[in-house]
Amino acid sequence: MNMDHDNGNTDQHAEPIEILYEDEFLVAINKEAGLLVHRSWLDKGETRFALQLTRDAVGCHVYPVHRLDRPTSGVLLFAKSAAVARSLTEAFTERKVTKQYLAVVRGFMSEQGSIDYALSFKPDAIADKFANLDKPAQEAVTHWQRLAQIELPFAVSRKHDTSRYSLMRLIPKTGRKHQLRRHMKHLFHPIVGDTSHGDGRHNRFFRSQYECTRMLLHAQRLALSHPVTGEPLLIQAGLDEQWMNILEAFDWVDSVEGSGH
Repeated sequence: MNMDHDNGNTDQHAEPIEILYEDEFLVAINKEAGLLVHRSWLDKGETRFALQLTRDAVGCHVYPVHRLDRPTSGVLLFAKSAAVARSLTEAFTERKVTKQYLAVVRGFMSEQGSIDYALSFKPDAIADKFANLDKPAQEAVTHWQRLAQIELPFAVSRKHDTSRYSLMRLIPKTGRKHQLRRHMKHLFHPIVGDTSHGDGRHNRFFRSQYECTRMLLHAQRLALSHPVTGEPLLIQAGLDEQWMNILEAFDWVDSVEGSGH
C-alpha cells in the first residue's frame, strides 16, 4: 500500500478506488481489505481512507451509511447528500437491506443454519472512550449456507492429522459490531485471518502456505430499494487476488460462481 508520509496527503500513485455503482444520489465502492472507512484516532499514521478516496473519485462530498471492519473487503455504500444518507441509514436500521458475505472458516460447518446469539457491547479504547459501557447485550442474528468444504493433509492443530475448512455464505440479519466474526468464533468456526477473534495457528498456516495475509471475509452483495426511485438495486463486489488464490488452490471457484456471484 503506497503512502506519502511526508505531508499526510493521499499518494497520487496509490491504487484508485473501485466504483461498483454510481448515480446522482449514491455511490458504492469495492473496499479493499485493510482500508479504513474514515479517519480514526486509532490510526493516526494512516493516509488512505475509503471516504476521502470515494469523495475524490466522484467529485463531491459523500456520507457513510453503514460500516465495514478494516480487514473486511467488499461493497461499501455512500450517499451523496444528507437527506439520502438519512433514508439509507433508516433502511439499514429497519433491516430493509440484505447483506451477503463470503467467508472461509475453520472446520466443517453444517450445510445451513442460523445463530441467534446476543452480543455485548465491546468498546474500543479510544473510539468509544465516552460510550455507555453498561449497554445490555444486543440481539444478533446470522444465517449461513455452506458453499464448499475441504480437508487438507496438514496437521495445523496438534489434535488432528488433517485440517478442515468451509467456504460459507453469511447473511447477517442485524448489524452489530464484529457480528460475523464474533458469531463464527462462538460456533467454534472462526474466520481464517481474523487476528482478533480467530485462531492464530490457522492464520499463520494460511500466511505461510498460501501467502494469504488478509482476513477471508468479503461483503459480496448488497440488495436494497433505491432510496429515491424505489427501484430494486443489487450491488456486487468481485474478489481480490488473495481470495482468488485460495479459491483456485481449493478448487472452489465454481462453488462461488455457481452460487450466483
